[in-house]
Amino acid sequence: MKNKKYIVVTPVYEDKEASTQLFKDLANHFHSDLYVVAVDDGSIKNPLGIEAIESAGIEGAVIKLKRNVGHQRAIAIGLGHVSEIIDDDQIVITMDSDGEDTPQSIKELIKPLSQSDIDVVVAQRKSRVETLKFKMFYVIYKFVFSLLSGRKISFGNFMAFKKKAVKRVVNMQDLGIHVAGTVLSSKLRISLCPLDRGARYAGQSKMNFVGLVLHGFKGLMVFAEDVLVRVGIASTAVASLSVLCGLFAVVLKVVGIATPGWFSVAIGILFLVFLQTGTMTLMMLMLTGVVKNRSVEPEDYQTFVDEVLYAKK
Repeated sequence: MKNKKYIVVTPVYEDKEASTQLFKDLANHFHSDLYVVAVDDGSIKNPLGIEAIESAGIEGAVIKLKRNVGHQRAIAIGLGHVSEIIDDDQIVITMDSDGEDTPQSIKELIKPLSQSDIDVVVAQRKSRVETLKFKMFYVIYKFVFSLLSGRKISFGNFMAFKKKAVKRVVNMQDLGIHVAGTVLSSKLRISLCPLDRGARYAGQSKMNFVGLVLHGFKGLMVFAEDVLVRVGIASTAVASLSVLCGLFAVVLKVVGIATPGWFSVAIGILFLVFLQTGTMTLMMLMLTGVVKNRSVEPEDYQTFVDEVLYAKK
């Protein structure tokens, strides 16, 4: 891997046909400048073998995992493997193996890395080959993510890293939870590169709607402290508003404007709102303290690796 300019890290789960086509397309575009690290995420029905890389005429490695850990942790394991032997002038690209991240767009993706003030380039989608249901969910997800975390996220796994960026993210504990969220929280200098999304080479996506929702929540977990603080502030605001409304109801009762039975119902509802939001505020403060004091040790990715197979031309 030392004499290669580009290193591609890609997760593969029960998708040998599509990933084999990806390796061939990568070989056509980069020839001998490329090294591929494919992470087989515990595939059973259709495991990825080293022959898939060798048949493309390129060099690389297949990291076999002991079990299925999910595509985010699989990418993190691949980055962890690469970080141990990467050279200063090498560029690492993370991408999905199904063809939706197109090899021909990599050269456009890596262009901003020539600038000294850019550490990571992320692909921002100009167009998507997705269902209407997915597009609607994605819009809602970006809105909720921005509301709760205070940050905007508009990219996925298709990214290009300099060496120091790889070294930084692999030492962040949340990388295996959500790669894009971790990059966003890493304080690295990020450049957005608008790219079109391609169509799958073969087969169907393994990610269902429930999986997409879970992936979205994991993104928020990276910013758990910020989310908890924002929810706590909102709860405090609602609790304060319920107190003000209660005082206003008392004033109306005193001046004789309130109708019979209205005052007791209003006070009862406002009291319940105050109790609930007050309790939630205290819970958020406690959870924020727990999150803030949690361990910051990075994950030992070697514990997930079963074996590493190497391919040579």
